[in-house]
Amino acid sequence: MSGVDNAAVARLLRVREAEEFLYREAGLLDRREFTAWLDLLADDVRYFMPLRRNVPSLAPGEEWTREGQDIAWFDEGKDVLAMRVTQLHTGVHWAEEPPSRTCHLVSNVLLVDDHGPEWEVHSHFVFYRSRMERETDLLAGRREDRLRVTQNGLRLAHRRILIDHNVLPIKNLTNFF
Repeated sequence: MSGVDNAAVARLLRVREAEEFLYREAGLLDRREFTAWLDLLADDVRYFMPLRRNVPSLAPGEEWTREGQDIAWFDEGKDVLAMRVTQLHTGVHWAEEPPSRTCHLVSNVLLVDDHGPEWEVHSHFVFYRSRMERETDLLAGRREDRLRVTQNGLRLAHRRILIDHNVLPIKNLTNFF
């Protein structure tokens, strides 16, 4: 029987910690616990969802709009995210009254880099939303996150949301990913 590889065990624990963070975050969003969700975000968080373009296979670098340079579905900091949460809590947010019922499924979690104070974590997601009697939406994509290690646990420092659609098949974009 071989000895225990402490480095491998430590890495497995970091992978599990990253997964747990993402699953906990999904649960908060699905339960509409948006204030608690905000607490998982670093104060300097960047929440970015670029537009996807149809480009020739020889120009893959032009498929996504660029952060800070081009138009995007979202390019927000914590201040704007907090304003969106406040608006949702007013009860007069027309696109979310009555509120959406959501299900965030997170999978294929990959700890790309866990050296230093921020970990690079990639994952895939399926986002299901139901509203009113007959409105349903389904979006899929992947996320490239940077999770910051803090004394209070992991915090989301940066999220790049890459939706598989180039034209969004939904009426509004009021939910969080």
